[in-house]
Amino acid sequence: MNQNNGERNGALAIIGCCIAIFWPGALTFGFPGVMASLWQEMFHVGSGATGATIFFMLSAVGIFMFLAGRWQERYGIRRMIILGILLTTIGCILAAFANSIAMVYAWAFINGAASCFVYIPALTLVQQWYPQRKGLVSGTVSMVFGLAAAIMSPVFGLMLNAFGYRNMSLVLAVLALTAGLLGAYFALERDDETIKRQNEIRDALKRQIREGNEIDKDEQRRPLTVSETLHTRSFWFLWTTWILAGAAGVSMTVLSTGYGLSLGLPLEGAVLILTAFNLTNGTGRLASGYFSDRLGRRRVMSLAFLAAGLAYFLFPLAGDLPTSAILAAVVGLSFGTLFSVSAPLVADCFGLDHFGAIFGLTFAAYGFLAGPLGPTLSGYLLDLNGGNFIPIFLYLGAFSLLAALSIRQVVSPERR
Repeated sequence: MNQNNGERNGALAIIGCCIAIFWPGALTFGFPGVMASLWQEMFHVGSGATGATIFFMLSAVGIFMFLAGRWQERYGIRRMIILGILLTTIGCILAAFANSIAMVYAWAFINGAASCFVYIPALTLVQQWYPQRKGLVSGTVSMVFGLAAAIMSPVFGLMLNAFGYRNMSLVLAVLALTAGLLGAYFALERDDETIKRQNEIRDALKRQIREGNEIDKDEQRRPLTVSETLHTRSFWFLWTTWILAGAAGVSMTVLSTGYGLSLGLPLEGAVLILTAFNLTNGTGRLASGYFSDRLGRRRVMSLAFLAAGLAYFLFPLAGDLPTSAILAAVVGLSFGTLFSVSAPLVADCFGLDHFGAIFGLTFAAYGFLAGPLGPTLSGYLLDLNGGNFIPIFLYLGAFSLLAALSIRQVVSPERR
């Protein structure tokens, strides 16, 4: 394969991964919020019952992120993406014929698992094609994953009015299947010739190092296995970062609108605070990924988490829509940075050979612990304090500051 074909296939791989991840992202971050009130009416349940859909979705993420990373090493990246698309489609069909809230929970669990089988392989593939621009390409895929909901949430409402719930869900199944399989078709894996050429370049760099030239000695480092990674301090500091920053970020998805209403804003205005969060959560992922290639992963992440901490501390002073929206946007940028920059940071520290499995293990912290410590605990504190948001903002701000300190401890282990 010549260089031009390699560049073309690499570009197609990025496009394919972005197409494949769009509908899983839209359904994960947008569908539950738009459908919550309808599910309450359909199944005669309260907001607590519909809010539990996030628990089931995150539980699936905690379980299947690691498995998706492990299985892609055995069965191949494209097959994992196709599996994720098929699960997304099955989930939409299940949601279409749901006759109880339990079936909605089943949809949430399946959709959470489906997103794992697309997201992890997509991040792995684009970094394999562009190892020198890992932050930029992984940020691109992560941006599409996060921004899809901001694009589709209002469209979901229009489709619901136009088609009705069941027909809309079936239309979504067809769209997810068609777009996903198209994306998987373009998600070309690197062939043996390309990998061989990369290894030759790496061997040449090693020779230059031995001859005394000033080349980045990270090139000498071998990838770590999953077992070796679990014995490093860096992994556990990254795991802690995902708990703290994940809890602080995901909480804004359930706090923003309620805080706007507590300020006396109409619902249309309060929703704009959530919109501001979603916009920077999506678009900021590309920017943070790009700058992490130039300024360093840890520096970009720690600055983003620091900014989120300061935003949370300032929230009690925000008494109007513009200020609240700006602060929510800062938190959204931090949350997006966590997703987009963590992936290349894992590859930098532990290598790409077992990237999927290792990154999946870091996601387990988000799936199992960030949810209970974030949205669940904040909801409990709101009930306990009569709707007072100040204690919630203070502890989430503290989480963000601790995350900024924790990520600074993540360094490349000695693995020569």
